[in-house]
Amino acid sequence: MSIDLTLSLQFADKRHRDQLPRHKVARWLKAALENDAELAVRIVDAEEGQALNRDYRQKDYATNVLTFDYAHEPVVMADLILCAPVIEREAQEQNKDLIAHYAHMLVHGALHAQGWDHIEEDEAQAMEQREREIMAKLGFADPYAG
Repeated sequence: MSIDLTLSLQFADKRHRDQLPRHKVARWLKAALENDAELAVRIVDAEEGQALNRDYRQKDYATNVLTFDYAHEPVVMADLILCAPVIEREAQEQNKDLIAHYAHMLVHGALHAQGWDHIEEDEAQAMEQREREIMAKLGFADPYAG
């Protein structure tokens, strides 16, 4: 089955723009999608990431990825917000390749956009396993190893 993806890719924080070409971002997202999708992906700085997390989740810090999902079917509709400095810091702290970590956060956000969650332990295990499968299919190492 071929997934139809309409993608808006925005760089409010341009530090990793050259490393995130549209075709790669689209490939990573499509690998995680089960239905056609209309997604906006916005790469933001820490200030915007913190403001969005504070205003919408009442958590006053910048986080790696925020997913605002609007519909799961028949077309997945969502905004994915990735915070460049947080993703960069996490990749360094976890000794991960920056691009692999971006791919993982995009996969993670795309799963959230389809209703996956990790609040309960069984949900977390299922979601992590699905992420491992998708990342392996894309040629990346297990994002939860180590």
